Parts: sequence; C-alpha cells; structure tokens
Amino acid sequence: MKDELDSMAKNGVWDLVELLEGAVAIGCKWVYKIKMDASDYHETFSPVSKKDSPRIIMALVAHMDLELHQMDMKTTFFNGDLDEEVYMKQPE
Repeated sequence: MKDELDSMAKNGVWDLVELLEGAVAIGCKWVYKIKMDASDYHETFSPVSKKDSPRIIMALVAHMDLELHQMDMKTTFFNGDLDEEVYMKQPE
C-alpha cells in the first residue's frame, strides 16, 4: 500500500482540495483478500502471453534492426485527459 501511495504521489495523480459546495465525491477503498486455499483461486485472472510471443517480437526486432528494451514496473498509470473535475474521498 505504501509503494502504491508513493507512486501515485510521485506521478502527481491527485491534488488535495476542499470539496466545492454542490460537488459530489466518489468513494474508494483498499481491497485486500487473503486466499487461503486453492479453491479461492477460481476468481483470479492473470493475462499472460504464450511463449511464442516474445520469440516473434525478438525475431521482428532482429529482422528490422530495431532496439528492444525491457523494464520492470511496480505500478502503471494510464493517463487520459478528462474534460470534467472528479472528486474522490480519500481511502482510510
């Protein structure tokens, strides 16, 4: 949770402001679920690529004389431009 908060602060994800009169803040919360046994894992979804995918990518990079970079990321932000103000309550 600390890593997530630090990453959001570093990326300037929010501005702390007073809620304007008439504005509505949406709620949020941290969600943690401890999975105790194998029967709990029917809800887990993790998209993975087939082992051929990296091979095809590397072959294309070599064929087209491109450069390939690998990065490890703890958190990822998909930034989009909003045309409206969004207010959100802080999680506990």
